[in-house]
Amino acid sequence: MPAFTESGAAEPPLAESYLDLLRRSGGIITALPAEGCAGGAAAVQERELPLIDLECLMTSDRRGSGGGGAREARAACAGAMARAASEWGFFQVTGHGVSRALLERLRAEQARLFRLPFEAKAGAGLLNGSYRWGAPTATSLRHLSWSEAFHVPLASISGSACDFGELGSLRYHEVADAMSRVAKTVAVALAGSLLQQGHTAAAEAFPAGCDETTCFLRLNRYPACPFAPDTFGLVPHTDSDFLTVLCQDQVGGLQLMKDARWVAVKPHPDALIVNIGDLFQAWSNNRYKSVEHKVVANAKAERFSAAYFLCPSYDSPVGTCGEPSPYRSFTFGEYRMKVQEDVKRTGRKIGLPNFLKQHPQQ
Repeated sequence: MPAFTESGAAEPPLAESYLDLLRRSGGIITALPAEGCAGGAAAVQERELPLIDLECLMTSDRRGSGGGGAREARAACAGAMARAASEWGFFQVTGHGVSRALLERLRAEQARLFRLPFEAKAGAGLLNGSYRWGAPTATSLRHLSWSEAFHVPLASISGSACDFGELGSLRYHEVADAMSRVAKTVAVALAGSLLQQGHTAAAEAFPAGCDETTCFLRLNRYPACPFAPDTFGLVPHTDSDFLTVLCQDQVGGLQLMKDARWVAVKPHPDALIVNIGDLFQAWSNNRYKSVEHKVVANAKAERFSAAYFLCPSYDSPVGTCGEPSPYRSFTFGEYRMKVQEDVKRTGRKIGLPNFLKQHPQQ
Protein backbone atom coordinates (compact mmCIF):
# COMPACT_ATOMS: atom_id res chain seq x y z
CA MET A 1 0.00 0.00 0.00
CA PRO A 2 1.43 3.46 -0.86
CA ALA A 3 2.35 5.81 1.95
CA PHE A 4 -0.14 8.57 2.65
CA THR A 5 0.83 12.09 3.68
CA GLU A 6 -1.73 14.10 5.63
CA SER A 7 -3.61 16.47 3.36
CA GLY A 8 -4.22 20.13 4.07
CA ALA A 9 -7.33 21.48 5.69
CA ALA A 10 -9.00 21.89 2.29
CA GLU A 11 -9.19 18.17 1.59
CA PRO A 12 -12.28 16.09 2.40
CA PRO A 13 -11.59 12.97 4.53
CA LEU A 14 -11.31 10.63 1.55
CA ALA A 15 -8.23 8.81 2.83
CA GLU A 16 -9.94 8.10 6.14
CA SER A 17 -12.92 6.65 4.27
CA TYR A 18 -10.66 4.50 2.11
CA LEU A 19 -8.69 3.14 5.05
CA ASP A 20 -11.85 2.49 7.08
CA LEU A 21 -13.41 0.54 4.19
CA LEU A 22 -10.16 -1.35 3.70
CA ARG A 23 -10.13 -2.32 7.39
CA ARG A 24 -13.76 -3.44 7.19
CA SER A 25 -12.89 -5.71 4.27
CA GLY A 26 -10.06 -7.29 6.24
CA GLY A 27 -7.44 -5.59 4.09
CA ILE A 28 -8.78 -7.24 0.94
CA ILE A 29 -9.49 -5.00 -2.06
CA THR A 30 -12.68 -6.42 -3.53
CA ALA A 31 -13.01 -4.02 -6.48
CA LEU A 32 -11.51 -6.27 -9.17
CA PRO A 33 -10.37 -5.23 -12.65
CA ALA A 34 -12.73 -7.81 -14.15
CA GLU A 35 -15.62 -5.79 -12.75
CA GLY A 36 -14.48 -2.63 -14.46
CA CYS A 37 -12.42 -1.06 -11.69
CA ALA A 38 -9.43 1.16 -11.98
CA GLY A 39 -7.08 -1.71 -11.28
CA GLY A 40 -7.46 -2.79 -14.91
CA ALA A 41 -6.47 0.63 -16.25
CA ALA A 42 -3.23 -0.63 -17.85
CA ALA A 43 -5.23 -2.70 -20.34
CA VAL A 44 -7.64 0.10 -21.26
CA GLN A 45 -7.28 1.48 -24.79
CA GLU A 46 -7.44 5.25 -25.29
CA ARG A 47 -9.89 6.32 -28.01
CA GLU A 48 -11.00 9.59 -29.54
CA LEU A 49 -14.74 10.16 -29.40
CA PRO A 50 -16.57 11.19 -32.57
CA LEU A 51 -15.83 14.90 -33.09
CA ILE A 52 -18.67 17.05 -34.48
CA ASP A 53 -18.67 20.75 -35.38
CA LEU A 54 -21.85 22.45 -34.12
CA GLU A 55 -21.24 25.84 -35.70
CA CYS A 56 -23.94 25.46 -38.37
CA LEU A 57 -26.52 24.70 -35.64
CA MET A 58 -25.39 27.31 -33.12
CA THR A 59 -25.24 30.25 -35.55
CA SER A 60 -28.11 29.66 -37.96
CA ASP A 61 -31.89 29.44 -37.84
CA ARG A 62 -32.80 25.78 -37.37
CA ARG A 63 -36.20 26.31 -38.99
CA GLY A 64 -34.69 26.05 -42.43
CA SER A 65 -33.63 29.52 -43.61
CA GLY A 66 -30.22 30.10 -45.12
CA GLY A 67 -30.63 28.12 -48.33
CA GLY A 68 -30.30 24.50 -49.31
CA GLY A 69 -26.62 24.31 -48.48
CA ALA A 70 -27.23 25.47 -44.91
CA ARG A 71 -30.09 23.02 -44.49
CA GLU A 72 -27.90 20.20 -45.77
CA ALA A 73 -25.12 21.16 -43.37
CA ARG A 74 -27.54 21.15 -40.44
CA ALA A 75 -28.98 17.79 -41.47
CA ALA A 76 -25.49 16.31 -41.83
CA CYS A 77 -24.52 17.61 -38.38
CA ALA A 78 -27.69 16.20 -36.78
CA GLY A 79 -27.12 12.88 -38.56
CA ALA A 80 -23.55 12.63 -37.30
CA MET A 81 -24.73 13.26 -33.73
CA ALA A 82 -27.51 10.69 -34.08
CA ARG A 83 -25.04 8.05 -35.27
CA ALA A 84 -22.69 8.81 -32.39
CA ALA A 85 -25.57 8.75 -29.88
CA SER A 86 -26.60 5.32 -31.20
CA GLU A 87 -23.13 3.78 -31.49
CA TRP A 88 -21.25 5.42 -28.61
CA GLY A 89 -23.73 7.28 -26.42
CA PHE A 90 -20.96 9.91 -26.24
CA PHE A 91 -19.43 12.43 -28.64
CA GLN A 92 -17.37 15.62 -28.61
CA VAL A 93 -18.47 18.96 -30.05
CA THR A 94 -16.57 21.99 -31.28
CA GLY A 95 -18.06 25.20 -32.65
CA HIS A 96 -20.25 25.22 -29.54
CA GLY A 97 -20.01 28.94 -28.82
CA VAL A 98 -18.74 28.59 -25.25
CA SER A 99 -15.68 30.83 -25.17
CA ARG A 100 -12.32 29.54 -24.08
CA ALA A 101 -11.99 32.62 -21.87
CA LEU A 102 -15.17 31.69 -19.96
CA LEU A 103 -14.01 28.10 -19.49
CA GLU A 104 -10.59 29.26 -18.28
CA ARG A 105 -12.27 31.59 -15.78
CA LEU A 106 -14.43 28.68 -14.64
CA ARG A 107 -11.41 26.46 -14.07
CA ALA A 108 -9.60 29.14 -12.08
CA GLU A 109 -12.72 29.76 -10.00
CA GLN A 110 -13.16 26.04 -9.35
CA ALA A 111 -9.59 25.79 -8.10
CA ARG A 112 -10.23 28.67 -5.67
CA LEU A 113 -13.54 27.18 -4.58
CA PHE A 114 -12.20 23.72 -3.81
CA ARG A 115 -9.18 25.06 -1.96
CA LEU A 116 -11.42 26.55 0.72
CA PRO A 117 -11.26 24.78 4.10
CA PHE A 118 -13.27 21.57 4.17
CA GLU A 119 -15.48 22.93 6.95
CA ALA A 120 -16.36 25.97 4.80
CA LYS A 121 -17.26 23.79 1.81
CA ALA A 122 -19.28 21.32 3.85
CA GLY A 123 -21.15 24.06 5.73
CA ALA A 124 -24.79 24.73 4.99
CA GLY A 125 -24.39 28.03 3.14
CA LEU A 126 -21.91 27.95 0.26
CA LEU A 127 -23.63 27.53 -3.12
CA ASN A 128 -26.80 26.71 -1.19
CA GLY A 129 -25.37 23.71 0.61
CA SER A 130 -24.73 21.72 -2.56
CA TYR A 131 -21.31 20.34 -1.55
CA ARG A 132 -20.76 16.60 -1.50
CA TRP A 133 -17.68 14.40 -1.28
CA GLY A 134 -16.75 10.77 -1.75
CA ALA A 135 -19.45 8.40 -0.61
CA PRO A 136 -19.83 8.70 3.19
CA THR A 137 -22.42 5.88 3.22
CA ALA A 138 -20.26 3.46 1.17
CA THR A 139 -19.94 -0.06 2.54
CA SER A 140 -17.34 -1.24 -0.01
CA LEU A 141 -14.38 0.26 -1.84
CA ARG A 142 -16.25 -0.27 -5.07
CA HIS A 143 -18.76 2.35 -3.88
CA LEU A 144 -16.16 4.98 -2.96
CA SER A 145 -15.55 7.92 -5.31
CA TRP A 146 -12.29 9.82 -4.73
CA SER A 147 -13.77 13.21 -5.55
CA GLU A 148 -15.64 16.23 -4.27
CA ALA A 149 -18.30 18.30 -6.00
CA PHE A 150 -20.86 21.07 -5.81
CA HIS A 151 -24.05 19.67 -7.40
CA VAL A 152 -26.01 22.89 -7.80
CA PRO A 153 -29.69 23.13 -8.84
CA LEU A 154 -29.86 26.03 -11.28
CA ALA A 155 -32.97 27.32 -9.53
CA SER A 156 -30.76 28.11 -6.54
CA ILE A 157 -28.07 30.06 -8.40
CA SER A 158 -30.22 32.02 -10.83
CA GLY A 159 -31.44 34.36 -8.09
CA SER A 160 -29.63 36.82 -5.88
CA ALA A 161 -30.02 34.78 -2.68
CA CYS A 162 -27.35 32.20 -3.52
CA ASP A 163 -24.25 32.46 -1.31
CA PHE A 164 -21.12 32.50 -3.46
CA GLY A 165 -18.96 33.29 -0.46
CA GLU A 166 -16.05 35.47 -1.48
CA LEU A 167 -15.91 33.90 -4.95
CA GLY A 168 -17.75 36.56 -6.90
CA SER A 169 -15.54 36.95 -9.97
CA LEU A 170 -17.58 34.39 -11.90
CA ARG A 171 -21.32 33.93 -11.54
CA TYR A 172 -21.90 30.27 -12.30
CA HIS A 173 -25.11 31.00 -14.16
CA GLU A 174 -22.92 32.46 -16.95
CA VAL A 175 -21.46 29.00 -17.47
CA ALA A 176 -24.85 27.33 -17.02
CA ASP A 177 -26.45 29.62 -19.61
CA ALA A 178 -23.71 28.91 -22.16
CA MET A 179 -23.81 25.14 -21.62
CA SER A 180 -27.62 25.19 -21.62
CA ARG A 181 -27.62 26.61 -25.15
CA VAL A 182 -25.39 23.75 -26.27
CA ALA A 183 -27.53 21.13 -24.51
CA LYS A 184 -30.82 22.39 -25.94
CA THR A 185 -29.38 22.75 -29.47
CA VAL A 186 -28.02 19.19 -29.41
CA ALA A 187 -31.20 17.77 -27.87
CA VAL A 188 -33.44 19.42 -30.48
CA ALA A 189 -31.25 18.14 -33.32
CA LEU A 190 -31.20 14.60 -31.92
CA ALA A 191 -34.97 14.62 -31.37
CA GLY A 192 -35.52 15.89 -34.91
CA SER A 193 -33.51 12.97 -36.29
CA LEU A 194 -36.03 10.54 -34.79
CA LEU A 195 -39.28 12.38 -35.43
CA GLN A 196 -40.96 12.10 -38.80
CA GLN A 197 -40.76 14.98 -41.26
CA GLY A 198 -43.31 17.66 -40.43
CA HIS A 199 -42.81 17.40 -36.66
CA THR A 200 -40.48 20.40 -36.42
CA ALA A 201 -42.53 22.03 -33.67
CA ALA A 202 -42.39 18.88 -31.53
CA ALA A 203 -38.61 18.69 -31.95
CA GLU A 204 -38.19 22.37 -31.08
CA ALA A 205 -40.17 21.85 -27.85
CA PHE A 206 -38.06 18.84 -26.81
CA PRO A 207 -37.40 17.93 -24.08
CA ALA A 208 -40.64 18.86 -22.35
CA GLY A 209 -40.47 20.39 -18.90
CA CYS A 210 -36.83 21.54 -19.11
CA ASP A 211 -35.94 25.15 -18.35
CA GLU A 212 -33.32 27.13 -16.48
CA THR A 213 -34.84 26.16 -13.11
CA THR A 214 -34.94 22.37 -13.49
CA CYS A 215 -31.39 21.58 -14.58
CA PHE A 216 -28.17 21.14 -12.60
CA LEU A 217 -24.58 22.35 -12.78
CA ARG A 218 -22.01 20.09 -11.15
CA LEU A 219 -18.50 21.33 -10.37
CA ASN A 220 -16.10 18.41 -9.86
CA ARG A 221 -12.64 18.04 -8.41
CA TYR A 222 -10.73 14.74 -8.32
CA PRO A 223 -7.76 15.09 -5.92
CA ALA A 224 -4.56 13.17 -6.58
CA CYS A 225 -5.03 9.76 -4.98
CA PRO A 226 -2.24 7.70 -3.35
CA PHE A 227 -4.40 4.58 -3.75
CA ALA A 228 -5.12 5.23 -7.44
CA PRO A 229 -4.69 1.66 -8.79
CA ASP A 230 -7.57 0.47 -6.60
CA THR A 231 -9.81 3.53 -6.48
CA PHE A 232 -12.48 5.20 -8.59
CA GLY A 233 -12.51 8.93 -9.08
CA LEU A 234 -16.22 8.45 -9.81
CA VAL A 235 -17.89 5.05 -9.64
CA PRO A 236 -19.37 3.50 -12.82
CA HIS A 237 -22.84 4.89 -13.54
CA THR A 238 -25.22 6.17 -16.17
CA ASP A 239 -26.69 9.68 -16.00
CA SER A 240 -30.33 10.04 -14.88
CA ASP A 241 -31.11 12.99 -17.17
CA PHE A 242 -31.82 13.67 -20.84
CA LEU A 243 -28.40 14.94 -21.81
CA THR A 244 -25.11 15.92 -20.16
CA VAL A 245 -22.61 18.49 -21.43
CA LEU A 246 -19.15 18.16 -19.88
CA CYS A 247 -16.19 20.50 -19.82
CA GLN A 248 -13.00 18.80 -18.61
CA ASP A 249 -9.34 19.68 -18.29
CA GLN A 250 -6.52 17.83 -20.05
CA VAL A 251 -5.61 15.46 -17.20
CA GLY A 252 -7.86 12.70 -18.52
CA GLY A 253 -9.44 9.86 -16.57
CA LEU A 254 -12.90 9.60 -18.13
CA GLN A 255 -13.69 6.08 -19.35
CA LEU A 256 -16.81 4.65 -20.97
CA MET A 257 -18.13 1.25 -21.89
CA LYS A 258 -17.86 0.47 -25.63
CA ASP A 259 -18.47 -3.00 -27.06
CA ALA A 260 -18.39 -4.53 -23.55
CA ARG A 261 -14.95 -3.04 -22.83
CA TRP A 262 -13.79 0.08 -21.01
CA VAL A 263 -12.14 2.67 -23.25
CA ALA A 264 -10.37 5.83 -22.08
CA VAL A 265 -11.49 9.13 -23.61
CA LYS A 266 -8.65 11.19 -25.03
CA PRO A 267 -9.17 14.85 -24.00
CA HIS A 268 -9.57 17.45 -26.74
CA PRO A 269 -8.57 20.99 -25.75
CA ASP A 270 -11.38 22.83 -27.57
CA ALA A 271 -14.22 20.34 -27.30
CA LEU A 272 -17.09 19.77 -24.93
CA ILE A 273 -18.26 16.21 -24.33
CA VAL A 274 -21.93 15.31 -24.73
CA ASN A 275 -23.46 12.09 -23.47
CA ILE A 276 -26.94 10.61 -23.61
CA GLY A 277 -28.80 10.14 -20.32
CA ASP A 278 -31.32 7.50 -19.25
CA LEU A 279 -34.34 9.69 -20.05
CA PHE A 280 -33.22 10.26 -23.64
CA GLN A 281 -32.64 6.53 -24.11
CA ALA A 282 -36.20 5.90 -22.91
CA TRP A 283 -37.66 8.70 -25.07
CA SER A 284 -35.79 7.38 -28.13
CA ASN A 285 -37.06 3.83 -27.58
CA ASN A 286 -33.47 2.67 -27.01
CA ARG A 287 -32.12 4.08 -30.28
CA TYR A 288 -29.83 6.41 -28.38
CA LYS A 289 -27.71 4.80 -25.67
CA SER A 290 -27.16 5.90 -22.09
CA VAL A 291 -23.73 4.37 -21.60
CA GLU A 292 -22.02 3.42 -18.36
CA HIS A 293 -19.00 5.59 -17.61
CA LYS A 294 -16.59 6.32 -14.76
CA VAL A 295 -13.57 8.40 -13.79
CA VAL A 296 -10.35 6.65 -12.74
CA ALA A 297 -8.26 8.14 -9.95
CA ASN A 298 -4.90 9.69 -10.76
CA ALA A 299 -1.92 9.20 -8.44
CA LYS A 300 -0.13 12.45 -9.35
CA ALA A 301 -2.50 15.07 -10.73
CA GLU A 302 -5.80 16.57 -9.63
CA ARG A 303 -8.55 16.84 -12.25
CA PHE A 304 -11.32 19.41 -12.69
CA SER A 305 -14.51 19.18 -14.71
CA ALA A 306 -17.92 20.84 -14.90
CA ALA A 307 -21.08 19.13 -16.09
CA TYR A 308 -24.45 20.54 -17.12
CA PHE A 309 -27.38 18.14 -16.67
CA LEU A 310 -30.43 18.73 -18.87
CA CYS A 311 -33.33 17.65 -16.63
CA PRO A 312 -37.11 18.17 -16.70
CA SER A 313 -39.26 19.13 -13.73
CA TYR A 314 -40.06 16.26 -11.39
CA ASP A 315 -43.69 16.02 -12.55
CA SER A 316 -42.83 16.01 -16.28
CA PRO A 317 -43.63 12.78 -18.13
CA VAL A 318 -40.62 11.50 -20.05
CA GLY A 319 -42.68 10.56 -23.11
CA THR A 320 -41.60 8.79 -26.28
CA CYS A 321 -40.61 9.60 -29.86
CA GLY A 322 -43.28 7.15 -31.04
CA GLU A 323 -45.25 4.06 -30.22
CA PRO A 324 -44.82 1.24 -29.54
CA SER A 325 -42.42 2.06 -26.72
CA PRO A 326 -40.78 -0.61 -24.57
CA TYR A 327 -41.27 1.63 -21.52
CA ARG A 328 -44.35 2.41 -19.52
CA SER A 329 -45.24 6.03 -18.83
CA PHE A 330 -43.27 7.61 -15.97
CA THR A 331 -42.19 11.01 -14.72
CA PHE A 332 -38.72 12.24 -13.87
CA GLY A 333 -39.73 12.37 -10.21
CA GLU A 334 -40.77 8.70 -10.27
CA TYR A 335 -37.49 7.78 -11.93
CA ARG A 336 -35.32 9.61 -9.40
CA MET A 337 -37.27 8.17 -6.48
CA LYS A 338 -36.87 4.62 -7.79
CA VAL A 339 -33.14 5.10 -8.35
CA GLN A 340 -32.73 6.35 -4.78
CA GLU A 341 -34.77 3.44 -3.40
CA ASP A 342 -32.70 0.88 -5.32
CA VAL A 343 -29.38 2.39 -4.24
CA LYS A 344 -30.51 2.39 -0.62
CA ARG A 345 -31.84 -1.18 -0.85
CA THR A 346 -29.20 -2.87 -3.03
CA GLY A 347 -26.25 -0.45 -3.14
CA ARG A 348 -26.60 0.06 -6.88
CA LYS A 349 -28.73 1.79 -9.46
CA ILE A 350 -31.02 -0.39 -11.59
CA GLY A 351 -32.50 2.40 -13.69
CA LEU A 352 -34.44 1.89 -16.91
CA PRO A 353 -35.14 -1.86 -16.57
CA ASN A 354 -37.54 -0.96 -13.73
CA PHE A 355 -39.77 0.88 -16.22
CA LEU A 356 -39.97 -1.67 -19.02
CA LYS A 357 -43.52 -2.73 -19.92
CA GLN A 358 -42.27 -6.31 -19.93
CA HIS A 359 -40.14 -6.35 -16.78
CA PRO A 360 -37.18 -8.76 -17.15
CA GLN A 361 -37.11 -11.83 -14.94
CA GLN A 362 -35.11 -11.23 -11.75
